[in-house]
Amino acid sequence: MSGIGFIKRLLGGGHAVEPQHVQTTQGARMLVVDDSPTICAVLGKMLSQDGYHPLKAADGAAAIELARSELPALIFLDVVMPGMNGFSVLRTLRHDPATRDIPIIMISGNQQATEQFYLQRYGADDFMKKPFDRDDVYERIGNLVANGRLPARDTSVAVNTLLSALSAEALDGIPDIAMPDAGTPGIIEPPLPLHRVA
Repeated sequence: MSGIGFIKRLLGGGHAVEPQHVQTTQGARMLVVDDSPTICAVLGKMLSQDGYHPLKAADGAAAIELARSELPALIFLDVVMPGMNGFSVLRTLRHDPATRDIPIIMISGNQQATEQFYLQRYGADDFMKKPFDRDDVYERIGNLVANGRLPARDTSVAVNTLLSALSAEALDGIPDIAMPDAGTPGIIEPPLPLHRVA
C-alpha cells in the first residue's frame, strides 16, 4: 500500500479522503523527457497550470544536456525511447555529480518487474504509469515534497501561470490526460473516459 493510501485509511477510516495538493516552489524548472510530442504537450500543460516552468526533451541525449545546463528541480523521464532509453539516461544522470541529486520520476506505458529493478538499482524516485492525469502528477510531486526531495511552495505567493505564451485555442487543443501515442509497439491501453479538471 502506498503512503498516501495508508494516510487516507488512517484519517478516513477507509472512507475516501480528498488528496491534498502539495506543491513545490513556484516557477521551478521541470524537465519532461519523452519522444511523444503529445505526452510532452500534456505534461507541460499540467505543470504550467500549476505554476512550474516545463522544459522538454525528445530524446536521451538532449535530456542529459538540458539536465546538466538547466539543473531542473525535477525530471519526468520516459522509459521507452529510441536510441538512448530512459534507464541509460537515469544511470548517466545518477553518475554525474552535477545531476545525481535531481529527483527523477520514470514514466512508461507498461509497468514490469524489469522497470522496478532499474528504479531501485539506479535510484529513480518514483514511477508513473501512462495514461496519467493531473492528480497522478500532483501526487508524485506531493510525495517528493513530503519526503524532503523537493521544497514546499510558499503558499503566501500567488500562482502565476506560465501559459500566457499560448492562445486559448492552443491550450484547448491539449488534452487533460496523457495517453501513450497510438501505434506504440507493445503497448496496448484501454481507453479511459476523458474529463476536464477545473
